[in-house]
Amino acid sequence: MKLYATSIPQTLPTWATVISNKSGLIEVEINDQDTAFHSIIEESSTEIEPGIIGVKAGDLCHRLSIEMVDTTKEN
Repeated sequence: MKLYATSIPQTLPTWATVISNKSGLIEVEINDQDTAFHSIIEESSTEIEPGIIGVKAGDLCHRLSIEMVDTTKEN
């Protein structure tokens, strides 16, 4: 899984790796097979819609102090 961010903490968890950092856009790859990552997902899971359990990307990034690129804003 990949995330695109505008800012990240200086130290990332072992399951997150910066792939590129070009023009203020940081590409972070998440090893979604890592057990530590699964623990965070389990702790952060909520009911997103009736009958659908998961973690919103924004909630995950907030917990990790990663500022995602907001694709809803017009440039």
